[in-house]
Amino acid sequence: MRRVLCDIINSDKRFLVEAKAKDGLEALELLSKYTYDAVVLDVNMPNMGGLELLQELQKRKIAARVMMASTDTRDGTETTLKALELGAMDFIHKPYDVAHCRQEDFVKKVLNILYAVSTARITAFEGKKAPVRPNEDNERLLKLVNKHLSKNSGRRLIAIASSTGGPKALHEVIPRLPQNIGAPILLVQHMPKGFTASLAQRLDEISEVTVTEAKEGDVLENGHVYIAQGGMHMKVAEKKNGELYICYSDEAAREGVKPCANYLFESFINCSSGCIVCVVLTGMGADGTEGIRNLKAEKSIHTITQNEDSCVVYGMPKSIVKAGLSDQIVPLDQIAQEILLQVGTC
Repeated sequence: MRRVLCDIINSDKRFLVEAKAKDGLEALELLSKYTYDAVVLDVNMPNMGGLELLQELQKRKIAARVMMASTDTRDGTETTLKALELGAMDFIHKPYDVAHCRQEDFVKKVLNILYAVSTARITAFEGKKAPVRPNEDNERLLKLVNKHLSKNSGRRLIAIASSTGGPKALHEVIPRLPQNIGAPILLVQHMPKGFTASLAQRLDEISEVTVTEAKEGDVLENGHVYIAQGGMHMKVAEKKNGELYICYSDEAAREGVKPCANYLFESFINCSSGCIVCVVLTGMGADGTEGIRNLKAEKSIHTITQNEDSCVVYGMPKSIVKAGLSDQIVPLDQIAQEILLQVGTC
């Protein structure tokens, strides 16, 4: 696998493999001496695995742009998500055999992700932080907000889109939302099949709101986060009795991704609502822009984008801002508060 990845990387004139390490210990020695534009790190290695290496980088305050190579086994997905929490920026899902690694689709994914990671903002690995919780100091402000919102009839909806750097960003946003938030939250994180269930489980463990991987037919409830399944497009539809529910489609990838936030945003056009909040977090590409543009032409929406300084990759939010579709540009640690001010509590 190391040889195959080196061949793929060296096949692109933008990149050059400068060094190779057979395990985490050798990689740590190299990273202690030299600086690289990017590091491709396997989860499973002899002597020192990927997680141990990330922990050592964190401990020694060695900044690095890290891209993980991962499997979609249960253990593999959970380990990958832990790696993202520890500072890895993105990951590539390894095929089961070397032959599939030579296919054009895999090669393109490796190079696209590597480019995003290698050009991303470097942030030093952070030490262990206290769990993020909703801010109790906002109670007086929320009472005023709820009083104002009570005059506005209609359903409230929140939709969030994220990609590269998203899992870690979501750990800063979702746990800050209170259990009684006045809307359901629909979330599209660009991930392959098998990873979104683990992401939902990890977020659920540290949040007041309920977080699940969305299932076909789920009826939307306030205070519940519904994460789109990897490999499918999530949409929202309305029943005759007015209930909103999750439905999936197996249409082709859009913006090169599946799930795609554009489909989710556009599905709101045919749903009755009074307040729609669209949030676009860190990520490469432009997913979300077309969907928000089309939704805005039909509905009254409020769009929040993560600011450049707090993004790992300022791609998706930048596209929204350049299109003139962003109502607020907000640092990551203030996004939950701004969402709450828009929808209030129930």
